[in-house]
Amino acid sequence: MKKIYFLFVSLLYVVLIQSQDQILLKYSSTITQEDLKKHLSIIASDEYEGRYTGDIGLEKAAKYLESEFAGDKLTGPVTAGSNPFYQEFELEKKSWTNIKLVSGKNSFENGTDFYSLNLVEGINEYDLVFAGYGIYSDKYNDYKNIDLKDKIVVFLQGEPQTKAGKYLVTGSDSASIKQDTSLLGKLNGIQPKIMASMMRKAKGVIIVEPDEKSAEKTISFLDVNMGNSQLTFPGKSGMMPPFPMIYMSKKSALKMFDLNNKKFDKAIREKIEIGESPAGMYSTKLKIEASRKTDTVKTGNVIAVIEGSDKKDEYLTITAHYDHLGVKKGDVYNGADDNGSGTVALLEIAEAFAKAKAEGNGPRRSILFIAFTGEEVGLFGSKYYTDKPVFPMANTVANLNIDMIGRIDKFHTDGNYIHLIGSDRLSQELHQTSENIAKIYAPELVLDYKHNAKNDPENLYQRSDHYNFALKKVPVIFYTSGDHADYHKMTDDVDEIDFASYNKRVQLIFATAWQLANADERVKLDKK
Repeated sequence: MKKIYFLFVSLLYVVLIQSQDQILLKYSSTITQEDLKKHLSIIASDEYEGRYTGDIGLEKAAKYLESEFAGDKLTGPVTAGSNPFYQEFELEKKSWTNIKLVSGKNSFENGTDFYSLNLVEGINEYDLVFAGYGIYSDKYNDYKNIDLKDKIVVFLQGEPQTKAGKYLVTGSDSASIKQDTSLLGKLNGIQPKIMASMMRKAKGVIIVEPDEKSAEKTISFLDVNMGNSQLTFPGKSGMMPPFPMIYMSKKSALKMFDLNNKKFDKAIREKIEIGESPAGMYSTKLKIEASRKTDTVKTGNVIAVIEGSDKKDEYLTITAHYDHLGVKKGDVYNGADDNGSGTVALLEIAEAFAKAKAEGNGPRRSILFIAFTGEEVGLFGSKYYTDKPVFPMANTVANLNIDMIGRIDKFHTDGNYIHLIGSDRLSQELHQTSENIAKIYAPELVLDYKHNAKNDPENLYQRSDHYNFALKKVPVIFYTSGDHADYHKMTDDVDEIDFASYNKRVQLIFATAWQLANADERVKLDKK
């Protein structure tokens, strides 16, 4: 009898599991390519003007999201203000109104001859010193015989290399840092050089790109992504210290030092060939004029909730930022992938859970859907929410953050993958749950942890909204399909989205959310 009893219990368990599978799959199947494309074609249309934080286009997108959430019978939990779906707050917009660089009789134009990543307000005069490649290492040192204190340091991009192809830093055919030729890779590569200059009490840096075409591309890229303004919380200085950081073309840098291109190249080569640094060979003076104005910008997060049943006081947050770059020089940056894809995923996952609840299969835990503002300009929306949460952060069991999941990156030949970042940083249980769900409900998708590495050169773990949840000790998973050729370009449009892969990824996130929302116990925080 005992064997029969255990057989019966086992069969019942299998039936229950299969039943739960069928329920999950039923609502997962409501997430379709057609619906994703319908919403994305609206969110990423020219009508929404690139959804820049504080602009009318982002306000239009917020109203669309509110309408869709309300139509699916979600409720708005925000008690402050008149709109329960909208968590409004203010930012300060500090815009440069005049930037001028003058060296001797030569003046330089921002956005053409150079691009200022940061400046000091007012009229300031500086001594400039050429510091070769700006490198400090055991085998090669650009700072050995020069004094940087209170000077602006000018250095070349890259690493010194002999005619024979040997890098002086390593003494081999390989550079000390992998040469990432992408624009973001180059910008990441200058960080050690900037830090080395700051540690030697420099007043600022000018980074020179030896190749003119590359410099033109980078200056244009920075002009689009940085603009001439910076957003901050009121009364805060912002992310950038008062330290001039200027990216300059080689042509402009030589003009600044009043140098001839051929003579400069020859002098640099001669030093490098004998294993010496060219630092200290040139100096001059530079006057920088910079003025700016400050405006107040109102913006907000769009928030909706599906109330849970027996565990309704615990909250699973599913998030995506809905802002992008706006309009630049008359061109609309629609941001279909970044992050229209994540924003629309929120809508479809919310709709699937809403249908489940309407049919008596609602989640045990409450699910909070948040579309963040201000991600592109400093993770401001998620920072504001995690500092002033609608529901206590202690009751937030996990954060699933979605940012760019509609394309195929350079590391993959097809879309049967998804990058997961942060899943094991705070909770091994969350990581294992994610793995188990993927094996059952998305076996064709490869879970790629390339960008989860602690030494990831792109540092994606700190570059999207989940990071502010992690700082509050909330376990996180960041989902992305990775970088692509249209990243932060006006060509990031709907017709470039791989909807088949996009749909699979959204369904996987839904299945993971379903498990987290219905598990008997919340995932444990087991790592610092």
